Amino acid sequence: MVTAQRIIPHPTSPPRAEGSVMLCAAKGGRLKRLRQSASLKVLFPRFDGIAMHAILINTAGGATGGDRFHVEAEVTEGAHLVLSTQAAERAYRAQSGETANFRNRLSVRRNARLDWLPQEMLLYDGAALDRRLDVDLRDGSEFVMCEMLVLGRTAMGEVVRDLHLKDRIEIRRNGMPLLIEQIRFEGNAADHLSHRTMANGAGAMALVFAVSDRAEALVEPVRQSLPGTGGASLIQPGVLAVRILAADSFLLRQCLIPALIHLCGDIPKTWRI
Repeated sequence: MVTAQRIIPHPTSPPRAEGSVMLCAAKGGRLKRLRQSASLKVLFPRFDGIAMHAILINTAGGATGGDRFHVEAEVTEGAHLVLSTQAAERAYRAQSGETANFRNRLSVRRNARLDWLPQEMLLYDGAALDRRLDVDLRDGSEFVMCEMLVLGRTAMGEVVRDLHLKDRIEIRRNGMPLLIEQIRFEGNAADHLSHRTMANGAGAMALVFAVSDRAEALVEPVRQSLPGTGGASLIQPGVLAVRILAADSFLLRQCLIPALIHLCGDIPKTWRI
C-alpha cells in the first residue's frame, strides 16, 4: 500500500515580522485617523482632559534581521498626544546580512504638543538595527522626546561584542534643523564604550530633547535631577537637550524619570510597571 505524503517546501528565508501604525490626534482627545496592521498595534488607555495617551505594542515580541516597523503620528492644532510603548523594545541577534528596520515619522502642528516617550531599545549581542526618527514641528508647537539605548542586560551578565547599529534622528521646525544626529557603529560595542574618553564602561544612554517656551526655566531643575554622568544645555532659546550615561537601564531610569517629570509633568504608567 502506498500513501501519499504532502511535501512542504523549505522556505528560502525565515518568516519576518512587519507592522505599521498611522494615527492622527485632534483637539479634545478625538482620534481623527487610525490605521494599524500586522505586528504593530496601538491602545489608548486614557484621556485626562488634556492629553491623549497612546501605547504602541509590538506583538512580535521584539525585532531581528529583516523585520520592518513603521510609525507615523500627527498631532493637529490645539491637540496633545503622549505616545509611548508597552515595554522595552528588543533587537535580537540577526542573521548575516539582515537588518531590523524602524522608521518613525512625527508631525506636530501649530499650538500642538507631542510627548514621544518610547521605553528603551535593548540591543542584544549580534543585533543589527537601522532606525530613523523624523520630526516635523511648526511655530508654537511643543515637543518632548526621550530615546534610550541599552546594551544587553547587565544583571544577566550579557555583553554586546558584536553590534551593527545605524540610528538617525532629525528634528526640524518649519523645515529648519534643530537637531540632526546619527550614530553608526559596527563591531565590539562593549570594548568601544569601555574607554574613558567614550563612555567609561556605561551600558545605557539617553537623549532627551525638548522644544518649549518653558525650556529656559526648566534647565536648572532638570540639571539638579541628573547624575555626574549627565548634562543639560539650552542649545538655543526654547530648545533644551539632555544627555545621560549610566551603567545599566535601572540606574538610567532612576535619574531619567525625575527629569522627564520636570519636562512633561508626568510619565506614562507603563514606565512604572
